[in-house]
Amino acid sequence: MRRRPKTTDELTTRTYGNFRKPRTSGLRGLSLGSTLLLFAGLIAVVLATLFSIWAALSLALSLAMLTAALAFKDRHDRTLMKRGAVRLAWWRTTSSGGHLYRSGPLGRTGYGTCQLPGLAAESTLTEAQDGYGRPFAVITIPATGHHTAVISCDADGSALVDERQVDTWVAHWGQWLSALGAEPDLVAASVTVETAPDSGVRLQREIATNTASDAPRLATDMLQEVLSAYPAGSARITTRIALTYSGAARPGTPRRSAEDMALHIGTRLPGLTAGLSLTSAGTAVPMTATELAEAVRVAYDPTVATLVEEVQATGGTGLTWRDAGPMAAQEAWDHYRHDGAFSVTWAMTEAPQGEVFSNVLTGLVQPNRDIARKRVTLLYRPHTPADGARVVQQDYKNALFSAQQSQIGKAREDAEVVAARRTTEEQAQGHGVIRFGLLITATVNTAPELAKAAAAVDNLAPAARIAVRPVYGSQAAAFAASLPLGLVLPLHTALPQTVRDAM
Repeated sequence: MRRRPKTTDELTTRTYGNFRKPRTSGLRGLSLGSTLLLFAGLIAVVLATLFSIWAALSLALSLAMLTAALAFKDRHDRTLMKRGAVRLAWWRTTSSGGHLYRSGPLGRTGYGTCQLPGLAAESTLTEAQDGYGRPFAVITIPATGHHTAVISCDADGSALVDERQVDTWVAHWGQWLSALGAEPDLVAASVTVETAPDSGVRLQREIATNTASDAPRLATDMLQEVLSAYPAGSARITTRIALTYSGAARPGTPRRSAEDMALHIGTRLPGLTAGLSLTSAGTAVPMTATELAEAVRVAYDPTVATLVEEVQATGGTGLTWRDAGPMAAQEAWDHYRHDGAFSVTWAMTEAPQGEVFSNVLTGLVQPNRDIARKRVTLLYRPHTPADGARVVQQDYKNALFSAQQSQIGKAREDAEVVAARRTTEEQAQGHGVIRFGLLITATVNTAPELAKAAAAVDNLAPAARIAVRPVYGSQAAAFAASLPLGLVLPLHTALPQTVRDAM
């Protein structure tokens, strides 16, 4: 029997890449805002020479220091100005006591509740039904007018799956993300993969409900041995997808209420969950209000995870949103303490460079023995087709402008132009354009374990071809953003997004 020769498709392994970070055009690596500030300062210096040479020298020195603060960047592309602003904001937070949180009967949240801290403090939770009659929770953030529904998935995984099938799943996932750009009123989405120790409660419940009373002694002993040995060292992996819609006013219509948005989201969920079935997401169902409150409660206090699972087996916890937060929390410069746990959150500062394979993030999302609970969250903000075309065209023009200025490192600038040109061609062919980020949250039980968790993340990030840094001075906000709450961080900052991009 002759073996059929392999075709080109079977020999070629599909790769992915061309992740680009749009940049503004400026002189010699400066941003557009910094360049405009430099020109305005030079004009002011020239005018000052008409009145006093000393005033002109003082103004020139101040301009040089300000330009240096905007020009010099670290390896995470953060300027001295940005780092100084973070330090100033942290000093203001600690001076006013904003890094401390106390709730419950002796707290300051009112009515003895344990509402969520920080950015999610004013959030509310309601429940509605989608087009299939399934109940789903809707989180409302009044400050931004956003409404979020969360989908729970049972991902299949890629073990013992051939590469062709994995490539098909990735292609369908890319199409699903691309379709979000045309989703009415959708502003953001997130995918949260959380790994945590398995308490064994689910296994115990499964064995107890399926064991016959007249089972053989050998089978019973074997099941008891499995029950006592299997939970040790095992992990539970959960995947949740949060979809955030805007209820902002539109021309001719006022701002929509939570009830109106629940009706709107309910009509969209059946199609969105059906589309996930082709992406290896498994069974995708919306989370109810109680399930979401339980998940957030366990995230802030992991010590109650076993109790929550035990009560779920006896009819449900009945936990409400006002009791889903921690009893106490304290934010430090480089970590976050919440109830009986400690957490550190890292943010991605550089996407994978070059071409990568489909399993580039596998090691990052898998359980790690040095981290008790780990949460990896991918944050997406899709562009509409019109905005996507404008963004890629502007990025291509900026790449050309930078290449024309460059005299050293010309090959790198030419590669940037080629990549930007390829992006414009792909967008013109109908591909979606989406902004994305990544947060990694490691939760441990004691403070000394933070160093071990940090070392584990430092080893996992390079393997995933990404660069990460701790979210210094904003650990509480980053912790909340890594949860499926629908928080869009750029809309909660003091400076508008356009100003930050220009700087």
